[in-house]
Amino acid sequence: MTPTLTPEDARARTIKRSDMVACALAFIDCKMPGSERKENYALVGPGVTQSRDQVVNLTEAHGFSLGVAAMPPGTVNNLHIHFTAEVFMIQRGTWTFRWGADGQDGTITGGPGDVVSVPTWIFRGFSNTGAEDGWIFTALGGDDTGGIIWHPSILANAAQYGMFLTQDNMLVDTSAGTPRPAAAALMAPLSPEQIATLPRYTAGEMSRRVVKAADRAWSGRALLSACLPGHAAEVAPVIGYGISEDRAHAPAIGNPHGFSMEWLRIPRGNRVGRHSLGEKQVLIVFSGALDVTLNGPDAEVPVHLATGECFSAPAGAWRGLAASGDTPVEAALITAGDGRKRITWAPEVVEAA
Repeated sequence: MTPTLTPEDARARTIKRSDMVACALAFIDCKMPGSERKENYALVGPGVTQSRDQVVNLTEAHGFSLGVAAMPPGTVNNLHIHFTAEVFMIQRGTWTFRWGADGQDGTITGGPGDVVSVPTWIFRGFSNTGAEDGWIFTALGGDDTGGIIWHPSILANAAQYGMFLTQDNMLVDTSAGTPRPAAAALMAPLSPEQIATLPRYTAGEMSRRVVKAADRAWSGRALLSACLPGHAAEVAPVIGYGISEDRAHAPAIGNPHGFSMEWLRIPRGNRVGRHSLGEKQVLIVFSGALDVTLNGPDAEVPVHLATGECFSAPAGAWRGLAASGDTPVEAALITAGDGRKRITWAPEVVEAA
């Protein structure tokens, strides 16, 4: 069934910058010196927030979650483990990622446009090591991410600031007057023996899970409509095969994440023809502005996205995309599922092509 979106439907699926609500106490380390200025945003799904006060912009299940970590220079996100995929898409700032049982197995530094996929079941942390406020989108696999396992040293340190974590992965802030839970109700730290069983990754292995902005493999043959006048658009796959129709295209990162991720680039004055997908897809504008036109010609609904804003396209919905104004646009596309996606093009696109 092809959904027809009303203007109200479209607005509910649009996440403007003004819609994003920061949570300053989303994680157990948020009162520790060096980590007290970080902010967490939950845009699509709750992600791994440990706060019952976290505002989630779009609660509908997508098969993945999307959030934002905003951190001023010098701010640290401490060592923790994820059960599902965690992918960082840097929009602003310089970020250094570290990993390993004590965060000493290696580091990677990334800047705007870089993508980093961190394997499951390893400790990781990251810091804003640049000179400007950092903004980084984070995609997490699955609707239920399982929460976070923090390094034992972080659990012990956070307790000094009145922060505790229950077995259901929820925060208890005793400085706000909430009584400390009984010991049996608290999340038990991993033992040294358990930590010793975790997988290890070399710097070389981790480097293959990083796609720098300068290393994207763009193709102008990735979309059928690109052969039409005024429809120049390129796709660069990063994670999974995604929507690219270029038979020679291969993603830089191929292991299952629960979603695919790729870049879309549309020159100024150009567009992508009307099409639909059988999967839900979230569009994140990284530079420029994007005009999305929903539905068929008789019921068009426009959506305008500025830099840093997002739109969730429901499965089966018709949409056309265009660079807005006099600048090109680059957007990240996150599409549910690990398999190759098949675009359905509108009849007028197929005929013209």
